[in-house]
Order: sequence, then structure tokens, then C-alpha cells
Amino acid sequence: MKVLVAVKRVIDFNVKPRVKMDGSGVDLANVKMSMNPFDEIAVEEAIRLKERGVATEIVAVSIGPQKAQETLRTSLAMGADRAILVQTPDDIGSEVEPLAVAKILAKIASEEQPGMIILGKQAIDDDSNQTGQMLAALLGWPQGTFASKVEHADGQVTVTREVDGGLETDRLKLPAVITTDLRLNEPRYASLPNIMKAKSKPLATRTADELGVDITRRLETLKVAEPPKRQAGDKVGSVDELVGKLKTLGVVQ
Repeated sequence: MKVLVAVKRVIDFNVKPRVKMDGSGVDLANVKMSMNPFDEIAVEEAIRLKERGVATEIVAVSIGPQKAQETLRTSLAMGADRAILVQTPDDIGSEVEPLAVAKILAKIASEEQPGMIILGKQAIDDDSNQTGQMLAALLGWPQGTFASKVEHADGQVTVTREVDGGLETDRLKLPAVITTDLRLNEPRYASLPNIMKAKSKPLATRTADELGVDITRRLETLKVAEPPKRQAGDKVGSVDELVGKLKTLGVVQ
């Protein structure tokens, strides 16, 4: 079974984002970029499926500028077999909207015919949490979102997912779309030999126009601003003073 894994190039999670002076967006100049953490988990899960003999080939896909090749090389170093970059103009960068990303992935899926598509439940730059669900709808495939456990048997996949009330277990017929949660696994580090091998693994470059997908933005960002700084708390000298302040604020009666 072939597994398709979608990965995205985002600001490294250790970096504090800075807003541009004009409020038009996030400043990406000279900022460290890396693979979206949820997508790292997706790559790791695909590799584990291959190690168990379930998957035969892992294809990593990314939509973004030419620099997104670095992210794909990371997935190849982790254990993916080959990669596809759908290159976008630098002025669009990582701002391709979720629906356009889902349409591109659907086109690639129709060409590659994977038995399973795995992607992170959301990207840490926009937190949209939409692409996986849209992709499943476009393909007409079953979906298992927020997966914390994935098991394959008899041509089906069982997904344990986290919901508000606890855990929910779903059995999906393949092919299916799965989005990963943080507790699914712990991604491995790429070893130096695998990093060197990744340089020789195939990486194809496509464009959205070749796939017949319009990536023109439908949404306009009016303003981007940093969240307000947290205000200092008040110290109280006794429980009675605390209760009095809470009553003043209307927290308690």
C-alpha cells in the first residue's frame, strides 16, 4: 500500500513570531523555518506503517515556495521514499488557503492512487484545521481526524481519536484520510547517513497550473497584531480580602 504524507514549511515552533511594522502579516525575514510538528508526526506514523509491512512506499508532498524542498528533504531523511513539491510563487509563499491545498492534494492522490493519506491535524502558523476534512470530502473517502492511535488489519484501519468526552474509536475502509494528533507518536531524528541518502532520493517539482488548481486567495487579511501583554495580578493578604475582590468582580456571590 502506498501512503501519501502532506508536510508544510512553517516558522520553527521555538521561534517567537514577529508582526511586520505595517501590520500586514508575520515577518518571515531571516526566521528559522522547519516542518510543521503535526506533519512530523504524520511522517513518523507512515514510516512505522512501512516498518510493520503495511506500507510499501511513502510519498511526501508539500505546497509552497522553492525553499520548501528543505522540508521535503527532512521527510526523506526520516524515511520517506520520494517527494513532490508543488511550487508556488514566492509572493504567495505559505499563504495558500486550505481549500486550494486540499484540491492540489486531491489531484496528486488521483495520480498516485495511495491507500492512505496522512497529514497533521493543523499547521501551527494558521491553525486552520481544515485541509484534512476538505481533502476527504473532495475525494469521497472516510476520514479519521485527531488520531492518537492507528491500527491496520484486513484492509481496514482503526483510528482512536480524541474527542471532548474522551476517546472515540472508528473503523475506516481504505483508502482513507487520517489527520494526526500530538499523542500519536514521537517523531524520530534523522541520522547523518539518512540525511546524506536523502540528497539522492527523487524529488519532483510540479505547479498548481499543471494540476489545474487555482490558488488565488479568496480571503484578505486586513490586519495582523500581537496579542495584548498579560497584565500583572493583584496580591492579597488574606482569604477574606480575596473573597472581597472576587465579589467585587462578580465572580462569586
